[in-house]
Amino acid sequence: MRFLLSGYYGFDNLGDDALLQIIVSQLKTRYPHATIDALSAKPEITAHELGIESTPRWDQGAIRDAIGRADVVLSGGGGLLQNATSLKSLLYYAGIVRSGIRAEKKTMVFGQSIGPLDFWGKQTVRECCRGLHAATVRDERSRELFAPLVPSTTVERTADPVFLYDPPETPVDLGTAGLGDDSDPLVIVCVRKTAQQNEGVTAIAAAVDRLAAEHGARVAFVPFGGTPDAEASTLIIRKCKSQPVLISLDSLDTVAAAIGRAKLVIGVRLHALILAIRLGVPFLAIPYDPKVTGLLEDVRYPLDALWTPGQKPAPSQIDALVDDAWARRDELAAHLTIVGSEQRARADRNFAVLDTLVR
Repeated sequence: MRFLLSGYYGFDNLGDDALLQIIVSQLKTRYPHATIDALSAKPEITAHELGIESTPRWDQGAIRDAIGRADVVLSGGGGLLQNATSLKSLLYYAGIVRSGIRAEKKTMVFGQSIGPLDFWGKQTVRECCRGLHAATVRDERSRELFAPLVPSTTVERTADPVFLYDPPETPVDLGTAGLGDDSDPLVIVCVRKTAQQNEGVTAIAAAVDRLAAEHGARVAFVPFGGTPDAEASTLIIRKCKSQPVLISLDSLDTVAAAIGRAKLVIGVRLHALILAIRLGVPFLAIPYDPKVTGLLEDVRYPLDALWTPGQKPAPSQIDALVDDAWARRDELAAHLTIVGSEQRARADRNFAVLDTLVR
């Protein structure tokens, strides 16, 4: 069996790299004799780090050859079938699905979130996914959007594969990363550039200052997406009256260890929230994208969003929400432990559906 994985891989985005790491680990466990190939922006690094084959994602001839060699083409995980980023991005990922189907390979949309899609986006997805063999999506909103576009394919709501993450048996030493015992009580913040950025900077800075002044928190910003996320973090840090720090954590295990030790997470990045749920850590979310809103709905998270693009909460509202989150940490952690187990079981269903497809 030969698998080809298509996703936003090799761009030094910790969330997407975590997705690839978890998917590859699961495939190796479930299909120990299979060959795994992933389309990557840095194929040599991807192949070396994960012990798989990797094809350059920009080389159309190499991609055609990779599809021709594959038995199964998996599109995902991630949020690939959307045209909020650009129509060009949607055409790239939908085109790989179309090529897999035309080459008569078993082709599956795997653990994705779908959308946003405008009229032309829906038409593109409908055309390129005609004849799709299987589909799983990571939230109910995506299922409701995608299912009518592929009426001949069963679309099952599952969950993001990163819910299957397990911490290493040997604890990670965070002291070397600048998070020693003097960093407690720790709050982790993971942001990215968003629409209405200036309003978001003000809201997040206010929350950070409230946590530091009223609750004695030590706040650390962790960029998931490399330099762009570091720049977004720096804008907020400069706005803060307190003294949060920006730290670089370059592996899934290290980031998960930091989130696991935190008393609270402030998350724009989807996979920061997913890791928080997986590890039972309360959070304040910024739903900048429908995929974040879909996650919050699926886990029935009881707190309001810290900030939503297009809204401008009053300082008193932010203070009240921060204080409420801090006071209810034990209650929220208990809730996340329950829903995290549910999401973990749903994430496993991605591979059960794949197993039915290939066997």
